[in-house]
Amino acid sequence: MLTTAVKAARKAGSIIARASFDVDKLNVRAKRQNDFVSEVDHAAEDAIISVLRDAYPSHGFLAEESGEKDMKAEYVWVIDPLDGTTNFLHGFPQYCVSIGLLHKGKIQNAVIFDPNRNELFTATKGAGAFLNDRRIRVSKTEKLQDALLGTGFPFREIEHIDEYLRGMKRLMHMCSGIRRPGAAALDLAWVAAGRTDGFWEMGLSPWDMCAGALLVREAGGYVGDFEGEEKFMETGRIVATNAKIFGSVLKALKAK
Repeated sequence: MLTTAVKAARKAGSIIARASFDVDKLNVRAKRQNDFVSEVDHAAEDAIISVLRDAYPSHGFLAEESGEKDMKAEYVWVIDPLDGTTNFLHGFPQYCVSIGLLHKGKIQNAVIFDPNRNELFTATKGAGAFLNDRRIRVSKTEKLQDALLGTGFPFREIEHIDEYLRGMKRLMHMCSGIRRPGAAALDLAWVAAGRTDGFWEMGLSPWDMCAGALLVREAGGYVGDFEGEEKFMETGRIVATNAKIFGSVLKALKAK
């Protein structure tokens, strides 16, 4: 199943890479405030679903653009064909394809493909996380004061901006730096690879988090919602860090 997901992700990545040379010619529409979709998103998602459905016709899908939400099947593919669409449309090279597989509601497989760097992140539950077939691990940073954190602004849920900024302000005083690249799935993959020590965001959808969450866990990291619990797929709030600073980040976010 992981091999098939890799095939699907690479096919979508090829579509995205070709389209990146003619972004100004694409048809783009706003789904809601600060949230855009292009014909490339749809083409990439169609390609992914086609590959997966041909191989596994009984599997369900939870996909961002097509509206497919079959969560009753034993196996469900959770797909973001182009995470970081706004970046893509501006030629900002930080976006990816994200494919996760749920088995009876638990994340079983993960694929995140960055077509700009030709970086393929993969994970299978219990078998570790990999970048281009090389094992990856989260960072060994022990103290929050030495940590580089990634984040994402709640641009889809502006009503939560004050809450978000309070947490961000606290963490800015407590860590060594904060980055906001703009593609949550790739941000999580970078935590798994040890490029950042942690990541937090609110207002996300399951397809933003599914694959990346498994990557972080299989790389030895911790993942939870803002309470440290397992409900991040339901709440849209996620904290993912190495094992050393998880508690400190949660404490900073929950402080009044």
